[in-house]
Amino acid sequence: MQNSEKYRIRTVQKPYDQPFGVELTSGSQRSFYETLREAIDEAFSSLGEPSKIAIYLYLENTIGIKKQEIPFRIDDFQDALEEIFGPGARLLEILFIKNLHRKMRTTYKWDMPRWVVPELTFQEYLHLIRMEFEKQTQEPPNRI
Repeated sequence: MQNSEKYRIRTVQKPYDQPFGVELTSGSQRSFYETLREAIDEAFSSLGEPSKIAIYLYLENTIGIKKQEIPFRIDDFQDALEEIFGPGARLLEILFIKNLHRKMRTTYKWDMPRWVVPELTFQEYLHLIRMEFEKQTQEPPNRI
């Protein structure tokens, strides 16, 4: 585990067993982090503009996370959401992911029975999606 006090970012090296395949496409050259930041902003906008502003002010003034730092400080961001919304934070995480999928035009191929549900944390899920996004944007498209 690496811990950087300057940005308070923690990274954990962990093997990931992917119980399903993820196929990602991206129609733009935007970074994953920019796309994630937009997905989070849209989710907060769905709560109303005053609520969105209040959340961002709380994150910056109380927690010390600026809006542009959120994609790089997911652990701290998730802790702050749990502090603000309690168990309701999971619903926001789902909305972030839905928005992210829509922006990235993500499709899934499920390789397991429907009753099998992978237990992924929000951070692990974003890590998997980011890896696939970066792999997809680095590989040239296959043409037949």
